[in-house]
Amino acid sequence: MPTIRLKPKAEARAIRHGFPWVFANEVVTDRRTRAIAPGTFAQLEEHDGRALGLVTVNPASKIIGRMMDRNPEAQIDQAWIAAKITHALAMRTALYDTPHYRLVHAEADGLPGVVIDRFGDVAVIQPNAAWAEVNFDLIAGALADVTSVATIIRNGSGRARSLEGLPEVTELARGTLDGPVPVPMNGATYMADVLGGQKTGLFFDQRPNHAFAAKLAKGGTMLDVFAHVGGFALAALAGGATQALAVDSSAPALALAEAGGKASGMGDRFETLQGDAFDMLQKLADEGRRFDTVICDPPAFAPNKPALDAGLRAYERVARGAAALVAPGGYLGLCSCSHAADLTSFRNACARGIGRAGRRGVILHTGSAGPDHPQLPQLAESGYLKAVFFRLD
Repeated sequence: MPTIRLKPKAEARAIRHGFPWVFANEVVTDRRTRAIAPGTFAQLEEHDGRALGLVTVNPASKIIGRMMDRNPEAQIDQAWIAAKITHALAMRTALYDTPHYRLVHAEADGLPGVVIDRFGDVAVIQPNAAWAEVNFDLIAGALADVTSVATIIRNGSGRARSLEGLPEVTELARGTLDGPVPVPMNGATYMADVLGGQKTGLFFDQRPNHAFAAKLAKGGTMLDVFAHVGGFALAALAGGATQALAVDSSAPALALAEAGGKASGMGDRFETLQGDAFDMLQKLADEGRRFDTVICDPPAFAPNKPALDAGLRAYERVARGAAALVAPGGYLGLCSCSHAADLTSFRNACARGIGRAGRRGVILHTGSAGPDHPQLPQLAESGYLKAVFFRLD
């Protein structure tokens, strides 16, 4: 097994205390290290030769090493992976009544760069690190053994893979699939396109925020902007909202939202509107529309630090446009999945936008991802989701 070694000035203490990544500028990158094939397992040593653990190496990534096991002699095989999945499954089955959840949340569940979302007998694996790409069949085999899922999708798309130097590929790896998968959640039925939809087809991370927003919307009207497959809108209708309008730029996503509304028996109270979110916010304002609850859950406007300033301006713009559509005494929920934008910065951008709309608000609640998205304390990136709910004057 190859060895990679930290430079003398590299901070080994953070790794000993649980930080899971080793950056390329922290190791001796000689010719031998650069020749290691992406996804290879190696022993990580301090500059004086003391062992720190077993890592997976990718010289093509800024994260050259990801900690796999504190035991430098560990054997990473299907049994090792199955043990990690079994440990993750025990928590999810204790928390959820139905088998619909994020089963593996990467580093926080001990499988670096691996995301697994479960939709009953269907599971989607995102192998976002080189070792997971190389060992995909082992991961799929361990998943099938532990959970008995019949259908497994390989979703190799997204920014994380490009940073690892991995190609994009999405395919049916095991089993059969007839179409979108119905997913019961918060009293509604969602339709997840696990082969052609965004990410894995559904955003489980917003589940508790959907539920909170549904309480606010009970007995009133809701506007769900950047709605995808109707996450907030369908939960609100299930919780007693009188009407909901879902806005998104994607026609296929809105078609799934409409199918979910019909499957939930709420199609007569549910509308969709396709178009650019900013344009639709202005259109609704020009029409004089007002809603008792408005929710905006945009994509990551600040996916990294260089994009932070522009991203915060975009969040401010969303808040301004959305606040203008909230009825007096109504509620506004604003979300961010940008890990580069911390909670304080995001909240301040929202407050500026609300103020620029001529409104005043108080914060009722701040939400995050559900417990099937555990956060690794040493890795801020694992706590990416923020949802801030305001009541406006």
